[in-house]
Amino acid sequence: MKNSITITSILQSMLTPEEVQRVVKLIGYEDKARKFTVYHLLQYWCMAALEQWGSYRSSVDYAALCGLPVVHYSRFSTKAAEVPFSVFKELFHLLVCKCNREARRKLTFPKELLLIDSTTMTVGKTRLPWAPYHGERAGINLQVALRAENGQPFRWSKRWAPSMMAP
Repeated sequence: MKNSITITSILQSMLTPEEVQRVVKLIGYEDKARKFTVYHLLQYWCMAALEQWGSYRSSVDYAALCGLPVVHYSRFSTKAAEVPFSVFKELFHLLVCKCNREARRKLTFPKELLLIDSTTMTVGKTRLPWAPYHGERAGINLQVALRAENGQPFRWSKRWAPSMMAP
């Protein structure tokens, strides 16, 4: 897809490292790290939420693939424990304040926003013998795309998700 926008590019255009550092100082937390700052922790958490990473250890494994700095998982968990919640609360309020028409135009989102979901529906093996899933289960994968404006289904085609279509 040519119009895809990554969460890190959105975050970088909405919150600069200087703004994050200003909020950190405002709260009173002293960020002594040089390689893994609060800004990097914020990027890790945004990607972890988006990609649904399971743990600190798995987050560090996937971070290199996403262009994030590589750190040991114990450093990640230590940093996450020591940064006060109020820092991220203030950063969230700063992001909400920035979400106006000018910011949306700067991000150049496609005019039509699609909501996409992929859900696996499982049943007993005897109900769908042609769709084995795990052991005594059978299942199918249901993919749906809706228009965000009106909640109507979007016509799904190979053009939108070639990797999801059966060969």
